[in-house]
Amino acid sequence: MKAAFLLLVVGMSLFGQSRPRITGVAHIAVFSKDIEKTRGFYRGMLGLQEPYSLSNPDGSFSMTFFKVNERQYIEVFPERAPNTDRLNHISVETDDIEGMRLYLAAKGVKVPEKTGLGRIKNKSFNVKDPDGHTVEFVQYMPDGWTVREKGKHLSTGVSTRMLHVGILVGSLDASMKFYGEVLGFKELWRGSRDGKVLDWVNMKVPDGDDYVEFMLYKDLPEETRRGSAHHICLMVPDMQKALAAIEALPARKEYTRPLEIRTGINRRRQLNLFDPDGTRTELMEPVTVDGKPAVSATAAPPR
Repeated sequence: MKAAFLLLVVGMSLFGQSRPRITGVAHIAVFSKDIEKTRGFYRGMLGLQEPYSLSNPDGSFSMTFFKVNERQYIEVFPERAPNTDRLNHISVETDDIEGMRLYLAAKGVKVPEKTGLGRIKNKSFNVKDPDGHTVEFVQYMPDGWTVREKGKHLSTGVSTRMLHVGILVGSLDASMKFYGEVLGFKELWRGSRDGKVLDWVNMKVPDGDDYVEFMLYKDLPEETRRGSAHHICLMVPDMQKALAAIEALPARKEYTRPLEIRTGINRRRQLNLFDPDGTRTELMEPVTVDGKPAVSATAAPPR
């Protein structure tokens, strides 16, 4: 009887019947034309620390990491070509990386033949979502650099929490199947600018509070205009205090864009900042302006 039970458990795992936990958004990775200018933004304007960076064998810049909190980062890579999409990939955290690879394979998702060990000693692998975005699954390892730097290089800026990452979506149905049916994300809210066409769908990770925001389009914008859609959202408890703190920064003198607090369609106060490549960081309060939940839109997706 015990042997039969063990065979059943193994069989369920092999055929993808049990999805490993997805506990949060780990990071978003973006491209930069000029890393020093980009450092000036993420350090100088957002107050994020840079715990480590990596070089290529020839000594040239490979990538760097800006720490939001102990489990969330913004990664920056050198651009592959001018005037291209600034999004490199998004990443979600799991506590069973090999189990996730087997699960996705059983669901028909194309996965690598084995889980990789990254240069900062965390285990990970990449897949593609329906719109071609790279989605990385990562498991922080006990001897990895993420765990090694626990308690160090903490944010001195306006935020210590990444609420969500925003990605372009051309087919809502396909994305709902991948993120919802396969990965187990749960819908939180839908938004529309005009009440006629759906613009946003927020999808929460199944085992945490972070979410991915779908930015819906009938026709995806040109690559040079995607930086304002693909975005990072950082939580701030008080937007007025956050704005005052940013205005007092030395780096503010070099930032030429206007800073304006607005109330979004979700009725939360927001403030947008843009890095030198146009990638948007959205600061957002955790609650609506009156504490009442924003009504979810019933509009149809773009067609």
